[in-house]
Amino acid sequence: MTIQFSDLGLSQPIMQALDMKGYKEPTPIQAQAIGPVLGGRDLLGIAQTGTGKTAAFMLPGIDRLRAADKQIPFKSCRMLVLAPTRELAGQIAQSAKDYGALAGMKVHSIVGGTSVNKDRNKLHRGTDILVATPGRLLDLIDQKAFNLSGVEILVLDEADQMLDLGFIHALRRISQLVPAERQTLFFSATMPGQIKELVGKYCNDPVTVSVTPAATTAERIDQYLFMVQADEKQSLLDLILAGKHEVPGKFERVLVFTRTKHGADRVVKKLAQRGIAANAIHGNKSQPQRVRALDEFKRGTTPILVATDVAARGIDIPGVSHVINYELPNVPEQYVHRIGRTARAGADGVAIAFCAEDERAYLKDIRKQTDAEFERLPLPDNFRAVVEGVGPTKPAPKQQRQRVQPKRRDGQQSGAKQGGGQGGRGRRSGGGQGRPGGGKPQGQQARGGGGQGGGNQGGANRGGNRRRNRRSSNDG
Repeated sequence: MTIQFSDLGLSQPIMQALDMKGYKEPTPIQAQAIGPVLGGRDLLGIAQTGTGKTAAFMLPGIDRLRAADKQIPFKSCRMLVLAPTRELAGQIAQSAKDYGALAGMKVHSIVGGTSVNKDRNKLHRGTDILVATPGRLLDLIDQKAFNLSGVEILVLDEADQMLDLGFIHALRRISQLVPAERQTLFFSATMPGQIKELVGKYCNDPVTVSVTPAATTAERIDQYLFMVQADEKQSLLDLILAGKHEVPGKFERVLVFTRTKHGADRVVKKLAQRGIAANAIHGNKSQPQRVRALDEFKRGTTPILVATDVAARGIDIPGVSHVINYELPNVPEQYVHRIGRTARAGADGVAIAFCAEDERAYLKDIRKQTDAEFERLPLPDNFRAVVEGVGPTKPAPKQQRQRVQPKRRDGQQSGAKQGGGQGGRGRRSGGGQGRPGGGKPQGQQARGGGGQGGGNQGGANRGGNRRRNRRSSNDG
């Protein structure tokens, strides 16, 4: 018998909101989590990204706040949801607004990269639900603009990525600032040992809900592999995105992952040189830039998005047909999150990995951790010619300037040059005697010697000038 949302004990306002969105049947994580959360239990939810974790905690959370019927606390919130990235925080906040529209819930979100003063103003009177990134939340707490004394429900979404991004100290601080009497909900795609440790400290006898084994890949994603040299990856990507090398699946929206921010920008720049429009999204982009890039990607106006792992978690973008791992992640669990951007909401997806010689160890770890099965694809027949044709060209070597020797009369030796050289040594040593230039007629020898002595004399003259200048400056 298929479970319906109406079987889970949700309130009428929530059911009406679900009807408006066309939701009838809960996903497995929702079906298993909503009941315990409605009952007030702490919960640890293990589920792959894209399985509906947001609704699994937000729907029963809103119902619990509504049933408690408490006033909004001054400069605080009743339900605090922590998210690792700005994009995920914005997505959760929008879901909270949609689900809580008929329940009268006041929802706000605060993230880094935006105006702190605006955040202070909008949170001055408090809110029912606050979705926040840890850094910005602690900034406002340190400024005495916000506090956590009113928190009834604490939610950590994508808790394992919180740890990956170095938020462990922030989470420890926040756990000390929220009331001891609270409900705590953890949701994550993987279950590393550090999460187990935190669950023991944060939660009180939690219910564990796991709908898939930790670190497994989505069953509806076909995974393919290219073995290609690192300096040839850009050429292969150009051919694939330009439709000149056929790969499985029909291109709709393509998400390309790199390991570094500069790598993402470099890929976008190279694609633009080939006439292929793409946007980049990573931590160095401002919040308006990131919002604009995601919006163009969702609308399909720029259907290619190059991203670092900032976009690997929790971003629900319908219609991502392909995920291309331009560079393999050095953490195997991150591969799960990357390819989880496709095959969402029941759709199928394609994941393509580029693996260079120095990434074989990463590929081995991914296979071991996720049991992923890759179908290896051949490189294009003319790939070597293409690489040589579009690869970077070496700059032409600089031509050395040839020194033009002055013409000399027969029987002359460059005595002036020798004399100048000796004079130069006289200047550096502060004195010395110039030697007469050798190999010259008698009349020119004196000129050569004069040139050499001139070097010594010039040093003496400059010394005298410096002494006169010092006397002059002392007089001033």
